[in-house]
Amino acid sequence: MSKKDLREKSGISTVSLAKFSKGENLTTDVFLKVCEALDCNINEIIENVPDN
Repeated sequence: MSKKDLREKSGISTVSLAKFSKGENLTTDVFLKVCEALDCNINEIIENVPDN
């Protein structure tokens, strides 16, 4: 799936998609929309990495 297809299917903005691609901070709502579009669980697309 292309980024454009993901954006259209999930309904997220181009700004959110750019942040997603760069690993920047996003709201849980954005992640949930992506999960719905990809038919996956949130733990399949995010990882908690502690700051060291």
